[in-house]
Amino acid sequence: MLENLLSTISTIIPDLLRGIITLFIVVDPLGNIPIFISLTENMKKNQRRKAFNIATITGLILLLAFAMMGQQILIFFGISMHSFMIAGGILLLIIAVRLLIAGGWEENPKSPESVGAVPIACPLLVGPGAITTTILSLQEFGFLVTIISVLIIFAIVWLVLNFIDPIYRFLGVVGSLVISRVMALFIAAIAIQYIISGVTHTIQ
Repeated sequence: MLENLLSTISTIIPDLLRGIITLFIVVDPLGNIPIFISLTENMKKNQRRKAFNIATITGLILLLAFAMMGQQILIFFGISMHSFMIAGGILLLIIAVRLLIAGGWEENPKSPESVGAVPIACPLLVGPGAITTTILSLQEFGFLVTIISVLIIFAIVWLVLNFIDPIYRFLGVVGSLVISRVMALFIAAIAIQYIISGVTHTIQ
C-alpha cells in the first residue's frame, strides 16, 4: 500500500509542478502587485484587507467551479474546447497588451467588495487565461492535480495579498514594474499559443 502511494505521488509530482507553474504565470500575483496597490491606495488598512480577502475567496470559488464543471459549462453552451481556447487566447492577449502599454487597469471602484470582486478577482486573478488553463489542466493532468494546483496557487495569492506592502517595498517601484512587464510578455506568449493550438485543431 505504501509503495502504491509513493508510486502515485512520484507520478503526479511532474504534472503537478507543470500545472502550478503554468497557472502561476497566468494568474500572476507578483506581476499584478503594482495594480493591486493602485486599486486600493485610497482605502484604509482594514478596507484593503477586506478587499483582498474577498478577491481571494471569489477567485478561488470561480476557478474551482471551472475546474469541476468547466467542460459541462462548455457543452451546455455548445462551445468546443478549441473555440474557447481561441477566445480565451484573444482576450488574454488584449489583457497582456494593455498591461504592457498602459501599465494597468483604469478602474474606480467605490467599495472593498467591488474592487475585491472586480477587477482583482476577475479578470486580474481569474481571467480567460486562468479559466482556459484550468480546463486544459483538467483534461491533460486530471481532476486531482488540477484541484491541488488551484488550491496551492490561491494559497500563494493569499500570502502575496496579505504581505503586499512589504513585498512592494522590497521590490520597489522599478522592480514591480519590471516584473509586471515581464509577466505580461509571458502572458502574451501563452495567449498566442492558445490561439495557435485552437486554430490548428479547428482546421484539422
